[in-house]
Amino acid sequence: MANVTDLQTKYSKLAQEYSKLRAQNQVLKKGVVDEQANSVSLKEQLKQRDQSLRKQEQEMDSLSFRNQQLAKRVELLQEELTTSEAKGKKGKSKGDSPSQHGLQTQSVFDEDLQKKIEENERLHIQFYEADEQHRRQEAELSTRLQELEKDSDQHQAVVDGLTTKYMENIERLQSDKARLEVKAQTLEREAKECRMRTEECQQQLRRCQSELNKQVKQSSSVIQEKVPFNDTKFSDYNSLNVPPHNRRHQLKSRDVSGQALSFIQDLVAALLNFHSYTEQRVHIYPLDSSIEPISPLNQKFSQYLHENAAYVRPLEDSFLQLHQSITEDTVTVLETVVKLKTFADNFSSYTHFLQKILPYQLKSLEEESAASLSTAALTAKNQELQSDMKRITSVFDKLKNYINLLALPSVQQDAMPQSSTSAVFTQLAACLHSLHDAIKEMSKHYNQKASLEQELPTITQKLCTTSECLLGSLGSLTSSTGKIATFFSNNLDFFTSSGYSPRTSTVALNPLQAESMLANKKKAAAYIQAIKKPRPQTVAYKEALTNRRVLTSSTESREGLTQQVMQSQEKIARLEQEKEHWLLEAQLGKVRLEKENQRIADLEVQLAAALGGSPNSLTAAASTLAQSHEEAEMEQRASGKEATLCTSLVGMLCTTSTVEHAGDEESREQLIKTHYMVRVGELTTQLQISDSKAVHFHSECRALAKRLTIAEKSRETLSEEVKVANQNITRLQDELTTTKRSYEDQLSMMSDHLCSMNETLSKQREEIDTLKLGSKGNAKKNKGR
Repeated sequence: MANVTDLQTKYSKLAQEYSKLRAQNQVLKKGVVDEQANSVSLKEQLKQRDQSLRKQEQEMDSLSFRNQQLAKRVELLQEELTTSEAKGKKGKSKGDSPSQHGLQTQSVFDEDLQKKIEENERLHIQFYEADEQHRRQEAELSTRLQELEKDSDQHQAVVDGLTTKYMENIERLQSDKARLEVKAQTLEREAKECRMRTEECQQQLRRCQSELNKQVKQSSSVIQEKVPFNDTKFSDYNSLNVPPHNRRHQLKSRDVSGQALSFIQDLVAALLNFHSYTEQRVHIYPLDSSIEPISPLNQKFSQYLHENAAYVRPLEDSFLQLHQSITEDTVTVLETVVKLKTFADNFSSYTHFLQKILPYQLKSLEEESAASLSTAALTAKNQELQSDMKRITSVFDKLKNYINLLALPSVQQDAMPQSSTSAVFTQLAACLHSLHDAIKEMSKHYNQKASLEQELPTITQKLCTTSECLLGSLGSLTSSTGKIATFFSNNLDFFTSSGYSPRTSTVALNPLQAESMLANKKKAAAYIQAIKKPRPQTVAYKEALTNRRVLTSSTESREGLTQQVMQSQEKIARLEQEKEHWLLEAQLGKVRLEKENQRIADLEVQLAAALGGSPNSLTAAASTLAQSHEEAEMEQRASGKEATLCTSLVGMLCTTSTVEHAGDEESREQLIKTHYMVRVGELTTQLQISDSKAVHFHSECRALAKRLTIAEKSRETLSEEVKVANQNITRLQDELTTTKRSYEDQLSMMSDHLCSMNETLSKQREEIDTLKLGSKGNAKKNKGR
């Protein structure tokens, strides 16, 4: 089942991760779709800009055509001007009227020409500005389109990666699901088998219970009828006076003591907090110890309160020991619970501590009432708190007496009968309820007092926080005492009932009977265990000897086999290490071989480049030399002449021992030597030239690399500037739209205002007209009189 729960948790985690990744995939898909839409819109904008560019080019062509027409017109006008000037010079003598007419026509032509020139200049400026703006916009749109394409590629790569990841997760989840389904089917089968087994076991248990009940009835009838028990020395043991062990009573006692321990721990924590916060309050109010010394009475009171843990902590420790002493194998009655006496002693010491600090508490409250800032309401609340503290101390004193009475039977035998024990438990429950009521009343009065203190003008934040903490401790003390009172009242029947009592006797159980009861219980348990154990079968002596020989031989063979196995394992480990070592050596050899092959290839290439030919020509030359050498050998063999082998620094020369060629050997060797020396010189010069070229190329590459880094930096700066410019453009566009809207709003408002002003002016004019008409009528009447 644990594996199933682990698999279910893993499956749920994988499902959660799958849902998260699916949500992320949806978001990324949406982002990709948005980017694609943006790219489409940008392409559309680019098309529109291209169309606008074409329109502007057409306009430019039309303007250039117009410009040419105007230029021709200007030339014609200039020609006409020149002709008119020439005619004017000829007709000066004729009079002033034609000269004036010529001057007027010339001024008209000059003005027309000036206007056309200005218009042409303005059109050129507009065309240049439009062309520059279109180029800038085209560059910006192209850069933005490239960035968007890069972003779309990146998003597409991310989407592809996520889809592959999701598919892998889906496949893994499907495999896990199939495996879990198989395991679930197996577990269901096992559960069915377990149900069948449990049903069979329950049937067997019912049969056993019925048989055991029959046997118990038979044995009890036999014991009651036919087994007498008469002890002449101890009359207490007559008639089977030893009670049986009550396991249910022990479990109930353990449970009740555990619950009581938790309530006692809460009570101890609340009492510790109450005394500690009371000590802090004494140091703060009515006098702050950090500013001025407090009174000697409060100093003594603070000293006593500081020792509260020495009286409160033992209550929890002693009750914990009492809880630990109650087990399933013990007998829990008042006569056998010895640890209850230590708890009673610790409770008595705490009660004495409360009685010791009670007068100091009362005096401290009196000092608070006598303070200069105290009011009548605070004085009344302090008096109520004094009475509450007296009542709580008296209730604790009563609790001490009742707990001491309950602890008395464990120390002194026959100290208290069963009826008195029930009365003590009942009075103890009533006393716990009265303690809860008293603490509840004190908490209410202290809450009212804290609210009154907060209304004082000179209250500090420290006092407020201390009062709040003190109220919290009183609240926890009230809740813990209430829980203890209700718990004790609910379990009062268990406390007053007699879990163990001898047969045919109303006398309480004594420790001697408890010891005999536990001894009988142990004997019965040992007897039952001895009955349940199967007895071993007997073996013959000869068979035992043969078994011993077989056992010793098998142990020896096992030891030998274990040694062989260990040796083989060590050998296998050593061989594995050697295998790894040789694998590494093989890898290193392979790397070295590749390096040597590469180096040989490089050398061949360098040699071919130095010789000015290809490696194929070198191999061909070598093959031709070998063929010529073989032909020479064949000729020597055919001639039957004796050949001699000459060696030198250049190489080996095979010659015959004829007299004709004896003098040519040295000259031939010298020629070959000079040829190769010249060739070596040429190769060295070529190598030096290639080295210088390589150095030059290396320097050029370094310079290009530096230029590339500088260009990248400039590109980054320009991209940042472009971003800033785009941001400025967007900001200016936003400002332009806002100003446009504001201007439109202002214009609408002004138009409305003008309409209203026109209406008012029309009304005023109508009133003026009516007044004028009225005044004219009155003047006529006055004249008629």
